[in-house]
Amino acid sequence: MPASDELRFFNPRAEIGFTANRLPHWQQEGAVYFATFRLGDSVPGPLLTQWRGERERWLKHHPPPWADAVEREYHARFTTAMERWLDAGHGTCVLRQPDCAEVVAGALRHFESVRCRQIAWVIMPNHVHALFTVQEGHTLEALLHSWKLFSARRINARLGQTGSLWQRDYFDRLVRDAAHFARCVRYIRKNPGQAKLRDGEFMRWESERAKQIE
Repeated sequence: MPASDELRFFNPRAEIGFTANRLPHWQQEGAVYFATFRLGDSVPGPLLTQWRGERERWLKHHPPPWADAVEREYHARFTTAMERWLDAGHGTCVLRQPDCAEVVAGALRHFESVRCRQIAWVIMPNHVHALFTVQEGHTLEALLHSWKLFSARRINARLGQTGSLWQRDYFDRLVRDAAHFARCVRYIRKNPGQAKLRDGEFMRWESERAKQIE
């Protein structure tokens, strides 16, 4: 991982790629991303239906791309609620099993220095947070798809099941500056404690860069 001053944070004056499936995704070459992807059963259906309805109504009045203040409002309203529900431990939580968590860890490590550079990640019982950069010539959506596809196949085989494992979409944020970067590192570090997990119920990794953040 390069030195701190070599990290590229979000530059509002540079070219920004924008894609949207069910969630909006901003991309910028060389930037740092904080991404969250979750198991398909990690949020109860009624909560998810309510969340999607409120979010759809909000987006009609705030079409992306957004100014900084509007993006902060979006995450305060919708990302924070989702993170709170994920930490409540809904669903089968198969990633609490160390062998299943290790499959995901292997996927995150697999393309290191080829498609991405990992900075920090945590595998929670029903979701994953990762802080990373995407290497030139690769895209955020392709990287997330590869992690999810590989791990779903391996975990389903271990559990003797078939079908979808992960929620189709994911949450991501372009890291805006050094202060935002530090908050992301701390969030990953503290998330197991916030969810009241015991040792063995999660898997976490930090690069030397992340370890420098207090």
